[in-house]
Amino acid sequence: MAGHAVAVTGLGLVTPAGIGVTRSWERVVAGDPTAEHDDALAGNPVDISCRVPDFAPSALLGGPTARRLDRFVQFALVAVREALADAGLDHRTWDGARVGVVLGCADGGPGTVEAEHRVLLADSPGAVSPLLLPKQLPNMLAGWVCIDIGATGPSLVVATACASGGTAVGLARDLLLADRCDVVVAGGSEAMVTPLVMAGFAQMGALSRRLDDPKTACRPFDVDRDGFVAGEGAGILVLERPADAAARGARVRAMVRGFGATADAHHMTQPDPAGRGVEAAMRAALRDADLGGADVDHVNAHGTGTPQGDLVEAAALRRVLGRRPLLTSTKGVTGHMFGAAGAVEAAFSVLAVQRDVVPPTAGLATLDPRVELAVPTTSTPARLDVALSTSMGFGGQNAALVVTAV
Repeated sequence: MAGHAVAVTGLGLVTPAGIGVTRSWERVVAGDPTAEHDDALAGNPVDISCRVPDFAPSALLGGPTARRLDRFVQFALVAVREALADAGLDHRTWDGARVGVVLGCADGGPGTVEAEHRVLLADSPGAVSPLLLPKQLPNMLAGWVCIDIGATGPSLVVATACASGGTAVGLARDLLLADRCDVVVAGGSEAMVTPLVMAGFAQMGALSRRLDDPKTACRPFDVDRDGFVAGEGAGILVLERPADAAARGARVRAMVRGFGATADAHHMTQPDPAGRGVEAAMRAALRDADLGGADVDHVNAHGTGTPQGDLVEAAALRRVLGRRPLLTSTKGVTGHMFGAAGAVEAAFSVLAVQRDVVPPTAGLATLDPRVELAVPTTSTPARLDVALSTSMGFGGQNAALVVTAV
């Protein structure tokens, strides 16, 4: 099992729960939901979201840099800088050719596209910014991170919808195990809370309509759940081989030991109702880690709060793990962060096993009896040696990560 493990030596978070690992984790453990009415969505059928609070890109990144970047890249750079500092790595002293960047993103920069489209309609093609494409293309997520930290190794942006962040962490681990890199900056970032994107989700019937009480709108695994609440932000993990981390005296927060990825091959937006794809991803991740379902202590589930998705996932978890693990969905606090979700939740899994605490599922009032798993609604101390983080996305794309204590 040790030969399959990579060390998590750094974390960086920019989430609706706060900027930075400490603030994000404290609010998640407190079970304090972040959803509220969003002025930017005024006039939309659903006008609630989970925004990153007090995000001032010019102050955090410098005005000239911030102005050249879409919000999804701004989030990532702030999180990457925190993660590298947390890992004790200085990009000015490393061999950039041995540093990779693998990041997940579902959509790129729709905010930039929408803003420039308004310019086009109101003025002329000549008024459109020459920064339109460099700001909104999904690959610029990794491109800008590489520029910022001097990484000249593999540079990849993974798009597996809402599984993107989890997929990116798994592929980053594979690069280390294949000796393609010595350090990989992995994770995901997303800024999809825009009027057009949210109108699309509303028209699909995917969003919670509990507009009278935003704080309780996202209700993962609750009998009265009616859809997800959209979020934004970034999650970054710095990954290294354990021997390399030990050689430089790095603190290791936890290990990523297993990864599984599958496709449902079923429907463009709905999960396979039998849950075969996500089940196969879980089983693949556990095989990869040389572990069984009975070894898992905690699951940070995809758990978006949609009527069908939560039940499909819960049934697959019961088949793979039994009823022992403590299940949570941190989306009750952060909302659904799309391509960043899997990475942020992997980071929360790292913190859970490092600190032996299961975060609550905020918004859960009455557990759907069909879930048949233990879902704490308050922060729960517990011995956590093995955690599983699961992600599911449009197109039937699934990812599962096994995180273990050191």
